[in-house]
Amino acid sequence: MSERQPDGVVEVDARGLRCPLPVIRLAAAARDAAPGTQVVVLATDPAARHDVPAWCRMRGHTLAEVSEAADGGHTAYRVVVGAPSTPAPPAGSGEGGR
Repeated sequence: MSERQPDGVVEVDARGLRCPLPVIRLAAAARDAAPGTQVVVLATDPAARHDVPAWCRMRGHTLAEVSEAADGGHTAYRVVVGAPSTPAPPAGSGEGGR
């Protein structure tokens, strides 16, 4: 579940959820967020350490910070939502042509 904090940061609590649910919850929060929104995912699943950065690279978002909780109970991933992708013009559309 995601929740908007008073500072505008969206927090996704994925603690206790196993792969691929932390990334699925992150994707759902990012889909509705404006570019520049910060989404913080709290996860206990060790696979999130690889999955969240890979998802960010594939979707054009920025992984700004990864930090362990002081008690070691979870990891927090701070993602900055990027601009929505725009489709490339179709091949042969006359752009950059002859």
